[in-house]
Amino acid sequence: MELNKVNTPYYYDYGTWIRSRFPFRMQKISIDAGFTCPNRDGRLSTGGCIYCDNRTFNPAYCQRQDSITIQLEAGKQFFARKYPEMKYLAYFQAYTNTYASINHLRKLYEEALQVEDVVGIVIGTRPDCVSDALLDYLEDLNQRCFLIVEYGVESANDETLRRINRGHTFEQSRLTIEKTHRHGILTGAHIILGLPGEDAQENLRQASIISALPIDILKIHQMQIIRGTRLANEFEQKPFHIYDIDEYIRLIARYIQRLRKDLVLERFVSQSPKEMCIAPHWGLKNHEFTDLLNNYLKAHDIHQGDLLE
Repeated sequence: MELNKVNTPYYYDYGTWIRSRFPFRMQKISIDAGFTCPNRDGRLSTGGCIYCDNRTFNPAYCQRQDSITIQLEAGKQFFARKYPEMKYLAYFQAYTNTYASINHLRKLYEEALQVEDVVGIVIGTRPDCVSDALLDYLEDLNQRCFLIVEYGVESANDETLRRINRGHTFEQSRLTIEKTHRHGILTGAHIILGLPGEDAQENLRQASIISALPIDILKIHQMQIIRGTRLANEFEQKPFHIYDIDEYIRLIARYIQRLRKDLVLERFVSQSPKEMCIAPHWGLKNHEFTDLLNNYLKAHDIHQGDLLE
């Protein structure tokens, strides 16, 4: 597949959306605030999701032994070399970032907002770890800063969620997302395409279900097999199909046709460190994948929401 940069907007991309919200360049700074997950610490289960290793996406400046302020200042130094006039979003990313008391969460979030040039917060969490009281607080916080709450939905198939030791149902995702939306908070969702037991037909079946959720932003990632995880051990013993690059591009093209046009699409891929990833090995940077996808969409005249018209 030839790599040729295409800028035509065949879908509602995050970069376009975020630039419409701010008059300056924005950058997320990841934070590891020392959380765990209820499917890791024994409250629901142990071991976490069978595919997960948070080291695959924690940047070098993100060290949980450091304070929120220190991590943010290190992140600012990392990115300031490129864009000195940048503003920042504190991205509470690692593990479940609402899995604590409201008082503790308030302390962490408010500390982040005290750091110079941090103008908002993105909170990554699970749908079963957000209480009504926390949503009330977040609604208030949303009046004072830019805020996104991002839920790991992963799949709309409960059998798959049990298979990957997720520890919650899709109905819990739906109900929590609806509550968050009613509080007026920008709401994101994260899903994975190619989870064990889910083929392309099943992925496409779920697209309209995900699109029907009152979410503002969607992140889509391909299934990756990470060394040292339970899924890696299972994959070694009984391999299952992992999408190659051409299959995945075709799948994404068909998937976005089933998504409503006002849904912001933030990502299509995640790239784990090469030494940690067993499969797939595409050898592409994120922007290179995006260029390939845009070329495919242009060649086949495919747009987000085509199948909803």
